[in-house]
Amino acid sequence: MAAKKKAARKKVAIKKAAAKKPPVKAPAKSHPLFDKILIANRGEIACRVIRTCKRLGIKTVAVYSEADADALHVREADEKVLIGPPPSTQSYLLIDKIVEACKKTGAQAVHPGYGFLSEKQEFQKALAEAGIVFIGPAAHAIHAMGDKIESKKLAQKAGVSTVPGWLHALKDADEAVKIANQVGYPVMIKASAGGGGKGMRIAYNDAEAREGFSSATNEAKASFADDRVFIEKYVEEPRHIEIQLIADGKGNCLYLWERECSIQRRHQKVIEEAPSPFLDAKTRKAMGEQAVALAKAVKYKSAGTVEFIVDKNRKFYFLEMNTRLQVEHPVTELITGLDLVELMIRVAAGEKLPLEQKDVKLNGWAVEARLYAEDPFRNFLPSTGRLVKYREPAPGPDVRVDTGVYEGGEISMFYDPMIAKLCTYGKTRLDAIERMRRALDEFYVRGVSHNVPFLAALMAHPRFREGRLTTNFIAEEFKGGFTAAHLPPRDPAMLAGVASILERRRGGIVHSSANVVMLNREPVPVELKSSNTPYVFDVGGKVVTINTDWRPGEPLLHATVDGQRMVIQVDPVGSGWRLFNEGGQAEALVLTPRQAELYAKMPVKAAPDTSKFLLSPMPGLLASVAVSEGQEVKAGEALAVVEAMKMENVLRAVRDGTVKTLHAKAGDSLRVDQKIIEFA
Repeated sequence: MAAKKKAARKKVAIKKAAAKKPPVKAPAKSHPLFDKILIANRGEIACRVIRTCKRLGIKTVAVYSEADADALHVREADEKVLIGPPPSTQSYLLIDKIVEACKKTGAQAVHPGYGFLSEKQEFQKALAEAGIVFIGPAAHAIHAMGDKIESKKLAQKAGVSTVPGWLHALKDADEAVKIANQVGYPVMIKASAGGGGKGMRIAYNDAEAREGFSSATNEAKASFADDRVFIEKYVEEPRHIEIQLIADGKGNCLYLWERECSIQRRHQKVIEEAPSPFLDAKTRKAMGEQAVALAKAVKYKSAGTVEFIVDKNRKFYFLEMNTRLQVEHPVTELITGLDLVELMIRVAAGEKLPLEQKDVKLNGWAVEARLYAEDPFRNFLPSTGRLVKYREPAPGPDVRVDTGVYEGGEISMFYDPMIAKLCTYGKTRLDAIERMRRALDEFYVRGVSHNVPFLAALMAHPRFREGRLTTNFIAEEFKGGFTAAHLPPRDPAMLAGVASILERRRGGIVHSSANVVMLNREPVPVELKSSNTPYVFDVGGKVVTINTDWRPGEPLLHATVDGQRMVIQVDPVGSGWRLFNEGGQAEALVLTPRQAELYAKMPVKAAPDTSKFLLSPMPGLLASVAVSEGQEVKAGEALAVVEAMKMENVLRAVRDGTVKTLHAKAGDSLRVDQKIIEFA
């Protein structure tokens, strides 16, 4: 019986997820442009493409690996085709498997999404030979602009200002060191076929250049089946601002304003917004026109993005062009009212763009936050497992969620650990930010660790709110890593009052108006002054007014506290509660005064001592071990490399010591906190 109920709940969750549509305006419906489109991707981007296809009356085909057999994109599509084992090199990166799936299902066109084969000219050519339309640019444009080395050469020939560097593939680590010294440190070692922060390393000296070359090469090969890397000067204190383009290949190419993508961690974008708080009208126009000129030089067709590095004086340098749809495209859709996926499909079908540059409006502000299954308190290590609970903020004109997961689904170790993209809209930048803060509190995820606390800290950070951004923002503001101290302050009086309401609504131990809330084991006296709506409490001499309609069993408590709207996530834990708000959490236990006295005398269980062990910080593959038993190591020395989510994670010694025992060997599959090395 329990299994049937669980299955029913799972079906409801899937139906709700499938019913979502991005809240963007689009041209009126017309006859189907294609009868059937295959989406050569997975996760949230596959689901996002499927939703537009459904609105246009186009049938869809999903391809999937064995690990994705139960994935949301597979459930949403009209047809599905298995293409191989979990590793992307044996499934999503196999061109022949995709072409075969098209022929098998009769798909007339393929949308590649982003990543995987989206910027492989060989894929476009293979589809063309099979008579299948590629929803993207032609092969020559992918080659000229999609390759970071070739695109820079083209930009230089066109007289575009580019970042200084060595625009040739590096042969080995020795050449990396040689070129780095010629360019001048710091340098960026980048995968030529890279994207999404994969295959990128900053080096400030020869040793880091050698290590960076090795790691970037390995990541590039694993992620893109292309191990070429090159070097360019690392511009310090830059902003990353990109221009969204759409072109129909018939001479019409438009820029759809810019996106600010400067909030990055390890070169992976975390927060994106549109427009940029930094650009003025003159610079915006110049960047847009330059991006269009580059696209026209290669007769570009479809959606694409030209990325620039912008210095503090608004001088901009061409960085690269992504010949595909970007992860962060929703913020552009929210401020322009356009559906980029629909425009890509129409252009691929041979239609002209239905608008001109003068028709592209910029209305309001949009912010996107990427929710990842990772632990920000443990250096953002990936987290895998089942989404035991998953509830998104309610969609609307000011909230959009793009996801490829559902409650009960699995976050796999084989792919990027993205849970969802959360986008909010407002008339002004601060409006959009404030809506994001509340939406993050409404995003209820259990079963895996996630980065909501970090995102909440970013939204509340004074420097972010002022728009004083650079790509070094996170490194500068979160030195030494992210901790609970970085979270915005929360009012203990408010939390104590909320805990009292929870206990009273649950019908718990509260028998009098005066009680004690143990808040993170600290006593907070709470006296109920009024139980009518709203509740009025005296909390340690401070009057707190709370209005809520919360009922037992609901995971979210929506309330107005002293006139301010807020959302608190509620988890019952034993006799008490765990409260989540603004990224932080608090343990609350409501007691009578006498119980509080006795509780204070209870001993606290000490955590086990793990200081003598190197533990695996995540599930993954132990790629290598750099030490042997009996070896002395110094603080900062590399000990082992754990590979997970297509990323290499180098584990280093935190202090000097001697290796006593190796508990794992290269090639072993590790679980989180598994022992790797024991020190004497």
